[in-house]
Parts: sequence; C-alpha cells; structure tokens
Amino acid sequence: MRILTVSLCTLLLGIVLTVIVRNASRRMGLVAKPRDDRWHKTPTPMLGGAAIYLAFLAAFIVFAPKGQNAYAILLGGSLLFVVGFIDDVVTIKPYAKLVAQLIAASIVVSFGMHLPWVEYQWINDVLTIFWLVGITNAINLLDNMDGLAGGVSVISCAFLTITFLMNGQSIEAIFPAMLGSAVLGFLFFNFNPASIFMGDSGSMFLGFVLSATALLADTGRFRSLTSILVTPVLILMIPIFDTCMVTITRRLSGRPISQGGRDHTSHRLVALGVSERRAVVMLYLFAAVSGTLALLVRVLETSLVLLLVPAFALGVIFLGLYLGKVRIYQDDEQAAGFKLINAIANFSYKRRIFEVLLDVTLVALAYYGAYVLRWDGRLPDEQLAIFLRTLPLLIIIEMSAFLFGGVYRGLWHHAAIDDLLVIVKSVLSGAAVSAVVVFGAYWFRGPSRAVFLLNLLLLLVFTTASRISFRLLRVLIVGSGKTRAGAQPVLIYGAGEGGELLIREIMNNPDHRYAPVGFIDDDGRKAGKRMYGYRIFDSTELPNLIRAYGISEVLISSFKVPEAKLDGLRRMGVVLKKLSVRID
Repeated sequence: MRILTVSLCTLLLGIVLTVIVRNASRRMGLVAKPRDDRWHKTPTPMLGGAAIYLAFLAAFIVFAPKGQNAYAILLGGSLLFVVGFIDDVVTIKPYAKLVAQLIAASIVVSFGMHLPWVEYQWINDVLTIFWLVGITNAINLLDNMDGLAGGVSVISCAFLTITFLMNGQSIEAIFPAMLGSAVLGFLFFNFNPASIFMGDSGSMFLGFVLSATALLADTGRFRSLTSILVTPVLILMIPIFDTCMVTITRRLSGRPISQGGRDHTSHRLVALGVSERRAVVMLYLFAAVSGTLALLVRVLETSLVLLLVPAFALGVIFLGLYLGKVRIYQDDEQAAGFKLINAIANFSYKRRIFEVLLDVTLVALAYYGAYVLRWDGRLPDEQLAIFLRTLPLLIIIEMSAFLFGGVYRGLWHHAAIDDLLVIVKSVLSGAAVSAVVVFGAYWFRGPSRAVFLLNLLLLLVFTTASRISFRLLRVLIVGSGKTRAGAQPVLIYGAGEGGELLIREIMNNPDHRYAPVGFIDDDGRKAGKRMYGYRIFDSTELPNLIRAYGISEVLISSFKVPEAKLDGLRRMGVVLKKLSVRID
C-alpha cells in the first residue's frame, strides 16, 4: 500500500514539474534544434531531466529509507545530473562525462555495493564500475526517439520493483517505484509526438540510478547463481542490446561511437517500414518479454533456466544480425563500412563457419531441451550424467548427418522447400543413428526413448526456424504486405509466376525502393485474393487505384500483357517498367 502511495505522489509531482520545466526551457531558449544526425524535426525543450531529478529527489526526501546505500545512489546520480545539465546547456567533451561517470560509480562501490558475480571482491568491484558506467551510457544512447528511453526505463523499474517484492525487500522496492513514477510523469509529455526531451541530464541520471538500484537486490534470496547473473541483464536487456548494436555497427562503419546518428535499433525498425510509434511500442514489448523472463528465472528450476536463457539469447543474436543488415546510410561516407559488414555476412554464409557453429549449438540445445522436457524440468542426477557423457557423441553423429545429408550445400538465407526437405531427412537420419548408438552403448538400459523422440522434434524445429529466421523476423516486425517507409508506390501487372518472382525481389532486395500497392490481373477470378500479403485487383480498377495512391509507375511482370493494354496504361500517365530475365 505504501508503494502505491509513493508511486502516485511521485507521478503527480513528475507531471507538474515536467510542465513547469518545459515552459521554463522554452522561455530560456534551451531547446534541441533539428540536426541531420537527430530524429526530431522541430525545436524541442530539452531539460526534462530536471523534472525527473526533482520529482525523484522530493520523493526521496519524503519517502525513501535513509541508509548509506541510498545516499550513495543519490550522490552519484546527483553528480551525473549536474554534469548532464551542464552538457545540455554548454556541450562538454565525452571524456569529461566519462570521468564523471567513473567517479559516480566509484562512490557507489566505495559504499560496499557491488555485483556478486565472482568470489573475488576486487573483480566484483571492477565489474560493478563497468556495469554502472555501461548502463548509464546505454540509457543515454537509447534516448534517440520519442518516449523510448523513458518507457523502457519505466518497464525496467516495474520489474525491479517486482523482483524486490519477491525477495521480501519491501523497503528497497520503494526506490525503483519512485524512479519509475518520476519518469512516467515525464513520459506523458515525451511520448510521440514529444513536447520535451530529457536531455543528458535526464538520461545519465536515469541510467545511473537504474543500474545502481539493481545492486540493492538481496541475491541471498535468489534460487541459483544463474539467476543472480542473468536477472539484472535481462531486466535491462533493451539498453544493453541497443548499445551493442550501435557499438558494433559504428566500429565496422568507421564512425565514432560517441557521435550521434540514426543507426539505433529504433531507427533500423523505422527503416524497415515500421512507424515511429510502432517501433517504440515494439521495443516496449521486447523489454516486457525480457523482464518477464527475468522473473521466471527467479522461480524456475536451474535446468529450465539453462534451456530458456540460451534460447532467448539465440533469438536476440538473430534479431541483431537481421537489424544489422538494414541499410541506414546511403551516402559514400558509409559505403566502406557497409561493404565490410556485408563481407563479414558473406564470409559467414559462404564459408559456413557461422552456420556450423550455430548448428552445433542447436544440436546441444535440442538434446538438453529433450532431457528437460522429458523429466519436467527436474533432471535426475543419473540422467544428467547420461546427457553429459553422450552429448559429444550426439554432436558428432548429428553434424555428420548434416554434412553428408547436404545441409551445407544450400544458401541459408535463400532456403526453399527443397532445402527444408534436406534438413528434415538429415535430422531424421541423425536422430535414428544417435538413438541406435546411445542405446547400444548402454545396452538399452538407462537412456529414455522419449528423450530421442523429443530431441528429433526440437532439432527439426530449431534448424528449420534458423533457416527461415530472417523472413520470419521480417513478417513479425514489418508484417505481411508492408514495405519500407519513403518507398515509391507501384502496381504490379500480372499475378502469376512473374509477379511472384518480382514481389520476392522487391521484398528481399533493400536496393529497391518500391512500395507495392497490389497486383493487377486480367483474370477476374483472382480479384480479391492475396499473394504474399498483397491484394489482387481487377484490371478495371486501375484508374481509381492510380488516383487514390498517386501511382506513377506500373511494373509489368508478364510477357502476355497485350500491347493495347500497355498503350492504355501509358495514356493514363504512368511509366511502365518490365521484368526482364535474360539467359545469355
């Protein structure tokens, strides 16, 4: 009940202070002006961080438990708020902000707060400083689109609050509740379209206090070491994921990491054709899923955790690979960087290194998952011993089946039905041989027959999903029948084999800046149906479609379209382009 009272009071205070700060920021001319490397298009007040800080400070004075850890967090957070405020008013060098972050992190560590990840305290202290500085900068980098950093932080605070309550730490739970409520009050004015930004004063303060608050968790109440290690990482997965994405892609493209740019996770989603609001909401959902997994880690058996967390990590890696291939910059300055990224991607595909390593991981994960499912998450010691003893043998057999079965002869990102059939045959043969060898080694005593059936099914799902992962991600993110923002609307004439070939080329090749409205076909029986998510229209609807969608180009996919039809299209004022497939 006290947490609800504290949260409500802090929320109302955050709303009031945000309005006051927004008006003051406009009067003083402290606004963020549009720039090429920024997302907003109008001058926007940028001192929202002051509202977040003051609301949190007031709630801290009135409600927060007073102790040395609380004062350490407030002291370090206040230092970074002041440094960020100065940076918002008069820009300071990145190294100066880094020094301030290290000082703030050292203050927290000096008060005895640290991540209990290893047995040696000095290593824990170093890891804690890296954690505090890393998350501080991660939230700072995440503040790149209206409502993104604030919303993700609110979600993280909610899961931290639940974690503390699960630990029986009702007093400590007040901390993330206060912080989340202060940010939520600001978020009412920061969600798209934002009328105020938090600035560096808000993002650095928020990132630091959020990461330091995670250190208050009583790890003695956690079920296992695994949950101690992964819980804070999962709760703050979105800022960690975005920071890794930006760091890697900027390093590969030769851009300074500290330099702003439109290459964040949110920007890449928009580049795929997702609206700005939907991109932010999707990242909210990602944060909620990751936070929910963090709570499950607390209550599930360790054997289940060791299955779910690697599976989730693989999903995150695939998402990162998919978004990393999205073209953000079109200018020559970034050409070399994207050539390098594509070269790495091509190396992975052509040389099969990445694919083979992935399959080894999937084989091990499927085999372990089969044991976990067979024994309902409570793996007996004797079964665990069988798993560990037979895992190398199973990997050898399954990978040999993949190799000799022809799995590595196809192109992964262009997997078709024939390739999937090859995978099915290889998985079946590998599973059959594995079962015979393992049962023979144990004289048909000990190993469970159900394990090998489950292993077959899981490996089949895992390997098939990995081969169609990019297409699956595109459908999940963009949706069926959608294309990139800013693309030119076109109609495709001909809903046959040529139309299928043409729409697949448009969907899979980022160099084509077309947004198909649908297909046109002279066969009236096809009208109203869909192909690849796009509607098929009757040819009599052409004039209305051209006017309604402002279509200036029609792509001809069939060689059977009569010349009279083409002449009619030209008289409507549209440019005709024909699909050309040449065999020289």
